[in-house]
Amino acid sequence: MTTTNSIPTSTRTVRRGRIFPEIQWSPEKIAQWKAQQEAIHQRCKLVFDRLKPELIETHYNWYIAIDPETGDYAIDRDIEVATQMSRQKHPEGIPFLFRINQSGVCGTI
Repeated sequence: MTTTNSIPTSTRTVRRGRIFPEIQWSPEKIAQWKAQQEAIHQRCKLVFDRLKPELIETHYNWYIAIDPETGDYAIDRDIEVATQMSRQKHPEGIPFLFRINQSGVCGTI
Protein backbone atom coordinates (compact mmCIF):
# COMPACT_ATOMS: atom_id res chain seq x y z
CA MET A 1 0.00 0.00 0.00
CA THR A 2 1.48 3.29 -0.99
CA THR A 3 0.46 6.73 0.13
CA THR A 4 0.93 9.91 -1.71
CA ASN A 5 2.31 12.75 0.36
CA SER A 6 0.86 15.98 -0.84
CA ILE A 7 1.76 19.31 0.61
CA PRO A 8 -1.27 21.52 1.19
CA THR A 9 -1.04 24.84 -0.53
CA SER A 10 -2.20 28.05 1.04
CA THR A 11 -4.65 30.25 -0.77
CA ARG A 12 -4.44 32.99 1.83
CA THR A 13 -3.48 36.41 0.53
CA VAL A 14 -0.68 38.10 2.42
CA ARG A 15 -1.58 41.70 3.11
CA ARG A 16 0.87 44.40 3.95
CA GLY A 17 0.18 47.82 5.41
CA ARG A 18 -2.31 49.19 7.93
CA ILE A 19 -4.47 46.84 9.98
CA PHE A 20 -7.54 48.97 9.34
CA PRO A 21 -6.84 50.90 6.13
CA GLU A 22 -10.34 52.39 6.15
CA ILE A 23 -9.49 54.28 9.36
CA GLN A 24 -7.13 57.07 8.35
CA TRP A 25 -6.75 60.26 10.36
CA SER A 26 -5.95 63.51 8.65
CA PRO A 27 -3.00 65.56 9.92
CA GLU A 28 -5.50 68.07 11.33
CA LYS A 29 -7.29 65.37 13.33
CA ILE A 30 -3.96 64.04 14.64
CA ALA A 31 -2.96 67.55 15.73
CA GLN A 32 -6.36 68.05 17.40
CA TRP A 33 -6.02 64.73 19.29
CA LYS A 34 -2.50 65.64 20.47
CA ALA A 35 -3.72 69.04 21.67
CA GLN A 36 -6.58 67.40 23.62
CA GLN A 37 -4.16 64.94 25.23
CA GLU A 38 -1.84 67.77 26.22
CA ALA A 39 -4.75 69.73 27.75
CA ILE A 40 -5.77 66.67 29.80
CA HIS A 41 -2.16 66.20 30.93
CA GLN A 42 -1.90 69.83 32.05
CA ARG A 43 -5.15 69.65 34.07
CA CYS A 44 -3.99 66.48 35.83
CA LYS A 45 -0.47 67.85 36.33
CA LEU A 46 -1.91 70.80 38.28
CA VAL A 47 -3.63 68.37 40.68
CA PHE A 48 -0.46 66.26 40.93
CA ASP A 49 1.78 69.26 41.62
CA ARG A 50 -0.58 70.45 44.37
CA LEU A 51 -0.62 67.01 46.08
CA LYS A 52 2.98 65.96 45.49
CA PRO A 53 4.69 67.67 48.47
CA GLU A 54 2.49 65.98 51.07
CA LEU A 55 2.24 62.60 49.31
CA ILE A 56 5.94 62.24 48.53
CA GLU A 57 6.70 61.91 52.24
CA THR A 58 4.13 59.20 52.98
CA HIS A 59 3.59 57.42 49.64
CA TYR A 60 6.96 57.60 47.85
CA ASN A 61 7.00 55.61 44.56
CA TRP A 62 3.29 54.77 44.79
CA TYR A 63 0.96 55.52 41.89
CA ILE A 64 -1.73 58.16 41.63
CA ALA A 65 -4.53 57.96 39.07
CA ILE A 66 -6.21 61.32 38.48
CA ASP A 67 -9.55 61.76 36.74
CA PRO A 68 -9.13 64.72 34.34
CA GLU A 69 -12.76 65.86 34.50
CA THR A 70 -13.26 65.97 38.28
CA GLY A 71 -9.74 66.08 39.71
CA ASP A 72 -10.54 63.10 41.95
CA TYR A 73 -7.66 60.73 42.50
CA ALA A 74 -6.82 57.24 43.76
CA ILE A 75 -3.50 56.16 45.28
CA ASP A 76 -2.03 52.68 45.57
CA ARG A 77 1.29 50.82 45.42
CA ASP A 78 0.10 48.86 42.40
CA ILE A 79 -0.57 50.74 39.17
CA GLU A 80 -3.43 48.41 38.20
CA VAL A 81 -5.19 48.83 41.55
CA ALA A 82 -4.92 52.63 41.38
CA THR A 83 -6.38 52.56 37.87
CA GLN A 84 -9.24 50.26 38.89
CA MET A 85 -10.06 52.39 41.95
CA SER A 86 -10.28 55.48 39.75
CA ARG A 87 -12.43 53.72 37.15
CA GLN A 88 -14.82 52.47 39.82
CA LYS A 89 -15.46 56.06 40.90
CA HIS A 90 -15.61 57.42 37.35
CA PRO A 91 -16.34 54.62 34.84
CA GLU A 92 -16.72 57.01 31.91
CA GLY A 93 -13.33 58.69 32.42
CA ILE A 94 -9.82 57.57 31.60
CA PRO A 95 -7.45 58.38 34.48
CA PHE A 96 -4.05 59.96 33.99
CA LEU A 97 -1.30 58.17 35.93
CA PHE A 98 1.67 59.62 37.75
CA ARG A 99 4.24 58.08 40.05
CA ILE A 100 4.64 59.86 43.36
CA ASN A 101 8.31 60.87 43.15
CA GLN A 102 10.28 63.92 42.08
CA SER A 103 9.58 63.55 38.35
CA GLY A 104 6.13 61.94 38.40
CA VAL A 105 7.10 59.62 35.55
CA CYS A 106 5.73 56.07 35.42
CA GLY A 107 8.01 53.41 33.91
CA THR A 108 11.43 53.81 32.37
CA ILE A 109 12.65 56.26 29.79
